[in-house]
Amino acid sequence: MTQLPETTDKKLGLVIDLDTCVGCHACVTACKGWNTENYGAPLSDMDAYGKDPVGSFLNRIHSFEVQPENGPAQTIHFPKSCLHCDDAPCVTVCPTGASYKRREDGIVLVNEDACIGCGLCAWACPYGARELDQAEGVMKKCTLCVDRIYNENLEEVDRIPACVRTCPAGARHFGDLGDPDSDVSRLVAERGGFDLMPEQGTKPVNKYLPPRPKDRLAEVSAGSDTMQPVAETPKGFLRWLDKALEAL
Repeated sequence: MTQLPETTDKKLGLVIDLDTCVGCHACVTACKGWNTENYGAPLSDMDAYGKDPVGSFLNRIHSFEVQPENGPAQTIHFPKSCLHCDDAPCVTVCPTGASYKRREDGIVLVNEDACIGCGLCAWACPYGARELDQAEGVMKKCTLCVDRIYNENLEEVDRIPACVRTCPAGARHFGDLGDPDSDVSRLVAERGGFDLMPEQGTKPVNKYLPPRPKDRLAEVSAGSDTMQPVAETPKGFLRWLDKALEAL
């Protein structure tokens, strides 16, 4: 069995804003593209256009309709990938040492040369964040794009995970969550970031920012000031345009 490091120099991870995510799947597409062409064995797609397609994805988005105690129902898009837990059960259960957590940055990886595809890590992960690549016979998981973030051949702006670089809504943030003064740590503190399923005791590094209540929707539907015209009587160009349209 693989041993976890007692401490790590950094805790690199993601902060995902559930208030901002629009469920566009751009992060899923970017993740699939980068990890198919670079680190490790390509992510397989088997019978992609057939009756029973099967493929490996390291990042998925789940959508839920949530009914708050007060106010209208909301649709919440919930991205999920490996959370790079401090107490990662997928690591300690691995019989070959293929799963391991790096001491220098806390990233959990799989040595695919040592992986036998037994699936024990997938059973141990409470988040369902590991997938067996059926074409290669090895377990796959989010690597935080370890081959991007340290790649000096890339522009500095690109040395972040592909999902973060691609997100059009700015819902994904990357940094050192072990540093209380980092941008991501301050964001978690300011917005009340939380762990996914903390009762599992895995101490996930990745954090989620809660969606803000959409209390303004009720006011808008009731005809609040936000729905009133700026001016009762148009002036200037708008007045001329209004009269021109009436004459048609």
